[in-house]
Amino acid sequence: MVYIFDKINTPISHLTDKKEFYQLLTYTDDVNLNEKLQEWEQFYNFNRPHGSFKGKTPYEVLKCKLNN
Repeated sequence: MVYIFDKINTPISHLTDKKEFYQLLTYTDDVNLNEKLQEWEQFYNFNRPHGSFKGKTPYEVLKCKLNN
């Protein structure tokens, strides 16, 4: 998986992946798994609020840092 802030939240993100992606996942083949993974990455980085970012998404945090 690709994360915007991979080094900052790696252990927590792996736990999140396990709880929110892999345990809830149903897929039929590798192509389907890859599609679901891409959907998850999009949601995780652009839509899912993160506690470590005070409820902001990784994208929102990155955008703020780039604008400052």
